[in-house]
Amino acid sequence: MIAGRVVGTITATAKHPVLVSHKLLMVRPLNAAGQAEGKSTVALDMVQAGVGDTVLLLDEGNSARTILNDGQAPVRAVIVGIVDTIDRA
Repeated sequence: MIAGRVVGTITATAKHPVLVSHKLLMVRPLNAAGQAEGKSTVALDMVQAGVGDTVLLLDEGNSARTILNDGQAPVRAVIVGIVDTIDRA
């Protein structure tokens, strides 16, 4: 699981049935300093996140499919939480 920031929304009028009831968001990973770093990824939103939110991103296919209770779902990344604060040591 990694922290990321939602940087955009994805609109797909035609998509796999498992995705129909879910929003797709573009998420960019954050480094330890909280700065955006690395490539963005498309993620299935399970928590009603929005653009600008800092989120918890589960970026591993098997775990993502487990959350959906569908071992065949074409999903790799899922947003599983909205971060309120990050306290750095």
